Amino acid sequence: MTLDSAQLAALAAVVQHGSFERAARTLHVTPSAISQRIARLEDRLGLVLVTRGAPCRATPAGDRLARHAEAVALAEHDTLAALGVADSEDALPVVRVAVNADSLATWFVDALAGLESMRVDVVVDNEEHSIGWLRRGEVMAAVAVDGETVGGCDRRSLGRLRYRATASPQFVARYFPDGVTPQALAAAPALSFNAADRLQARWAGRYVGPVEPGSGHCLPSANAFVDAAEAGIGWGLNPAPLIAQALAERRLVELLPDTPFDVPLAWHYVRRLDAVLGPLTEAVATAAGRHLVAPD
Repeated sequence: MTLDSAQLAALAAVVQHGSFERAARTLHVTPSAISQRIARLEDRLGLVLVTRGAPCRATPAGDRLARHAEAVALAEHDTLAALGVADSEDALPVVRVAVNADSLATWFVDALAGLESMRVDVVVDNEEHSIGWLRRGEVMAAVAVDGETVGGCDRRSLGRLRYRATASPQFVARYFPDGVTPQALAAAPALSFNAADRLQARWAGRYVGPVEPGSGHCLPSANAFVDAAEAGIGWGLNPAPLIAQALAERRLVELLPDTPFDVPLAWHYVRRLDAVLGPLTEAVATAAGRHLVAPD
């Protein structure tokens, strides 16, 4: 079975933009043409690919097929550019990547500056789970913890993102009047990115002892983490670049002085897309070199 390129492009555009109308404008056709192409593709495959609504959403099958369409479009754009016949009016190919929230807040945007050959669609997760998006085939590349491997993918070490365990001076005075002990850590509310976030517990295990930190608010945002710590809501591991000024101004203090916690990061990407992802890979590596602690 072969797939019709126009039908694939229509599906990818609807998934990217969330509506038939915006997809039609992107592809310079009518919404009716988009609808007909997707209907024919669904009829041919015997699968529902898009759930109509506001916004339109891909079904699991539709999402998988849209990722394939994006990879094909990226490879085609790269080939035409190499031949010198790329059309400057064509829409840029889309590369969907997973990035941990702290990298997005501290250095990843720097990698996008000057990147003109593609458009990046970022999904956010924490550093220990962003690789899951790549493993499921939902993205083409991911910034995630170093050391893990994914079948069919290559890995490039980027460096270490440094964290520091911080809280407001008032929080420290309230919850740690006698120092940072296992008992105090078990009582003090610790912030978390999501239910799977173990960063605070890992820091505690390294510097204090095996202890389950107290339960605090769950905030899936690097900047919200910092704001919450400054507001005295809880303590947490914050990226050093994001809190340098807050530490200098004593809006935040370290729970224990000079107790950094480094997380090694890597760029994981689909091996067969190595050539076409090259510009993004180099941009990511260069930006990481400017912002992260050098890899061991």
